Amino acid sequence: MPDTAVVDPAGVDVGVDVAGINVNERDEARRPRWLWPTLAAPGTVWMVIFFAVPFYGVMAIAGGRDNLLFARRDPIWNPLQWHTDTLSSVWQGIVNGEFGQPFLRTFEYVIAALAICFVIGYPVAYYVARYGGKRRGLLLGLLLAPFWISYLMRMLAWVNLLQDDGYVNDALRHLHIVGHPVDWLDGRPYTVVLGLVYGYVPFLILPLYAALDRIDVRLLEASRDLGVSPWRTFVHVTLPLSRQGILAGAAITALPMFGDYYTNTLLSASPRTNMIGNQIQQAVTESSTRGIGASLVIVLTVLLTVLMAYYLYSSNQAAKEVR
Repeated sequence: MPDTAVVDPAGVDVGVDVAGINVNERDEARRPRWLWPTLAAPGTVWMVIFFAVPFYGVMAIAGGRDNLLFARRDPIWNPLQWHTDTLSSVWQGIVNGEFGQPFLRTFEYVIAALAICFVIGYPVAYYVARYGGKRRGLLLGLLLAPFWISYLMRMLAWVNLLQDDGYVNDALRHLHIVGHPVDWLDGRPYTVVLGLVYGYVPFLILPLYAALDRIDVRLLEASRDLGVSPWRTFVHVTLPLSRQGILAGAAITALPMFGDYYTNTLLSASPRTNMIGNQIQQAVTESSTRGIGASLVIVLTVLLTVLMAYYLYSSNQAAKEVR
């Protein structure tokens, strides 16, 4: 007897046949048990080789001992023999010492850059999703264009724009906004923040576009039919329904910002704007301070893991609400 789909009041096919058997569960039972583990194996091996093993090496260095004779940090590979002296001193330095200011500064820069990214990115994603029409493919191609060029090359182009004889200063002087060139690259915090925005805003736009594009247009039309203003429709319908895109975009954008060091190095190179990534980069380049760098990596990883756990929890709660 052919399957008879049952449709719930919302019009969603629940996939149940006349025998009361869930069609999806039956199709799942037909597949061999080794199928999904086999498909997941390449990604799992990749993560183990290129993430788990290197991170274990970082932990071995953080828990190792300083070799005073050769002025280097010797890793200890047995977790039972790890020492926490360096990690404890680094944590104390974060709470009330030399590492506290770079950590706080990193949070300030990331929050400011993320806010500007949303101000720029949300309208762009909304326009492409709602009004792109036949030009949507072209617009998406333009949004993906920055990914064709390495981040380093884009930052070097930004440096050229901000130099004393760059186009930015030329334009400001031509418009009589400034009387002499502005030294944008002289350790200015807003230069670093704008550099982060310039580099990472495409990572925010694409998840937002995907979330906005999935919103059922009939919900917006129903809101307008009920006499709701466009602004209230956006606040009470569009914005809540795009929440998952906002969270995904924030996670994809903010996580690499926390570890970024080359943006600040290229656009400032000043201790006044040092981020935690710069502290890590400076520590790992010296053999005698690699334990400090490894400990900073562990602290930063734990912090980002907490933020990622919140994102996964929020995503899971939203998925339950949809179901």
